[in-house]
Amino acid sequence: LHSTSRRQRQMCIRDRYEVAADEQESLKIARNTIVGKVYNGRWVIERTIRDHSLQTDADKLKIVSERLRDKIPDIRISNNKDQLRGIEGELASQYFSVFDDMILQQKDTFSFHGRNKRPPRDEVNAMLSFAYTLLTSMCASALETVGLDPYVGFFHTDRPGRKSLALDMVEEFRSVMADRFVLTLINKKIVNEK
Repeated sequence: LHSTSRRQRQMCIRDRYEVAADEQESLKIARNTIVGKVYNGRWVIERTIRDHSLQTDADKLKIVSERLRDKIPDIRISNNKDQLRGIEGELASQYFSVFDDMILQQKDTFSFHGRNKRPPRDEVNAMLSFAYTLLTSMCASALETVGLDPYVGFFHTDRPGRKSLALDMVEEFRSVMADRFVLTLINKKIVNEK
């Protein structure tokens, strides 16, 4: 029984490498990843509207949420990963265009004027980058725990030293786990200027 389950695990790992190498099969998984990312990004925006409609420009947030929703069919029919990356980049820009509107407290210290990294140039971007790094590490550990290679992804291309599958997972979870965490730290004044 032990050798059978080991053989089955080896087959699953081999199958995943073949799927990752097959552009069309890999694209199917990458599309689902980005649909999940957009869905979760909308959830964060909609939650802000629901919980803080009197403190935010709810109409502006609704417009962005609807734009994200309306692009989901384009994600599902994208023909290749370059097209998918273009759509994902456009939608990430839309999402981050209202991120500052979701910061409700400590605006003098924690204002957001667009995503930047390597290095992050302000407090909010530094917190986001740190949260994404922690989330990537957690995803890589979870993948390794169940015997999956975190370096072979579907949306992110393989590069030496790059945990592409962990980064794929982070795409889906970043808004609900990392972004909400950063917003909570700021809005509940758990973190301050110092």
